Amino acid sequence: MKNNIFASVLLICLTNVSLFGQISTDRIIKVNSNQSAGKFNTMFKECVGAGRANEGLRADWQQQLAMVKKECDFKYIRMHGLLTDDMAVYREDSKGNPEYNYQYVDVLFDFLISIKMKPFVELGFMPNALASGKETIFWWKGNVTPPKDYKKWEDLIRNLTQHFTERYGADEVKTWYFEVWNEPNLTPGFWTGTQAEYFKLYDYAVRGIKSVNPDYKVGGPATAGAGWVPETIAFCDKNNVPIDFISTHSYGVGQGFLDEFGQSGTVLSKETSSVSGDVINSRKQIASSVKPNLELHYTEWSSSYTPADPIHDSYHSAAYILQKLKQVGNAANSMSYWVFTDIFEEPGPRFTPFHGGFGLLNTQGIKKPAYFSYSFLNKLGETELQNTDTSSWATKNKKGDVQLLFWDFTYTLPEATNNQQYYIKDLPSKYKGKVKIEVAGLQEGNYNLEIYKVGYKSNDAFTDYLGMNKPNQLTKEQVKKLKENNNGSVFKIEKLTVDAKGNFSKEIEMNENDVYFLNFIKQ
Repeated sequence: MKNNIFASVLLICLTNVSLFGQISTDRIIKVNSNQSAGKFNTMFKECVGAGRANEGLRADWQQQLAMVKKECDFKYIRMHGLLTDDMAVYREDSKGNPEYNYQYVDVLFDFLISIKMKPFVELGFMPNALASGKETIFWWKGNVTPPKDYKKWEDLIRNLTQHFTERYGADEVKTWYFEVWNEPNLTPGFWTGTQAEYFKLYDYAVRGIKSVNPDYKVGGPATAGAGWVPETIAFCDKNNVPIDFISTHSYGVGQGFLDEFGQSGTVLSKETSSVSGDVINSRKQIASSVKPNLELHYTEWSSSYTPADPIHDSYHSAAYILQKLKQVGNAANSMSYWVFTDIFEEPGPRFTPFHGGFGLLNTQGIKKPAYFSYSFLNKLGETELQNTDTSSWATKNKKGDVQLLFWDFTYTLPEATNNQQYYIKDLPSKYKGKVKIEVAGLQEGNYNLEIYKVGYKSNDAFTDYLGMNKPNQLTKEQVKKLKENNNGSVFKIEKLTVDAKGNFSKEIEMNENDVYFLNFIKQ
């Protein structure tokens, strides 16, 4: 009997080692500042999304974007609705002759250029005077029908491209990207035509752009769910239609593609390769095609495709974003996060300060945990260091200072529960064990070690908002308090002295979905 009890206890112990090995075997991140892995790939900040062009005329939108540019340094911005009627681009006179107007577009693009950003020009949706039908999408009624006259569509795109050239110069416009439409494989959502009609739309748009300058970059198909990539390349090859890049989209939920009101009950995918698997597969599709060197731009991606998903507000998003970007590696030329701000009106203006919006910032400019994924990434140095840990980056800047960004991503969504039910709660994080940091090759001398953190109740504005009992409207004082408590400032500064051996080590206790950024600054 005693032997049986002993065997049972031994079995339980062994089982615990297997199930909970990370508690007894600490995670180690080991880097050497003299062991370079090459130039750090910054595809994560090449582009960011915004809702629609007309929102970019708002003062608060522009103020937020200027801050995002300064702290996260995105290079391009992509948005819907450049050609919709609220931008007053196109109409026809009584005889059916086109009339063009770019006054609103100029205000927007002049602002982007002024803060050293570039437009990733999405060509859509259809001006009503040029549309073949009345079907629209979203509260702001973007027309999603093919043109009634493809030649007039081509002429519009040519005229617009010529205007850009005259206003900003050919050398500048050569650095832009022109993307034809948005998610034409979602019918009748974003496109009432067929795939063949989309390819016709693309063909005529390319003619218009390339007739102004053959060096301007045009691409598509800007599809949902990584669709139509081989078909688009095959069409362009067969018909001798230029294409300079592939663009498509992916979101981290396992069902559906369009739900601006968040009524379907989205569920964060359990698949480890969610999002990143799409990106890697798209790269493989391009590599095996007749145009293997095409650039690949994911012009939308996020944990969820609805702007009514509380995961976007949750601290879980910070680690999720970093995990997906790390998994993508070098497969994409850009990964454009959808979007930078909750000033975003697809379902109409929102009535509460936290509503699961896509933004890195909420409407009042309060920084969500997701914001810090990008501001921390932007603090990394130019040279990546060799590192075998799969949930971290180590870098060195031009001064020789070392940076380390690491995180834990843990899937915590319970079975038979959707995002809208789960991420609206106060969700304390569980302990995950210690991470041992070992840095070799440091220069001898004194350092300030800056430690930044995001996690539960740390740069976690939504949990603070829950602590305020979720007011539908925030007072000035509440906004100020939320901004001050979640401003991404240094969590802790430690004074270090590194001897001639150049080694440093430290243990940090991690909870689920914590994100840490360490900056070794030599004095």
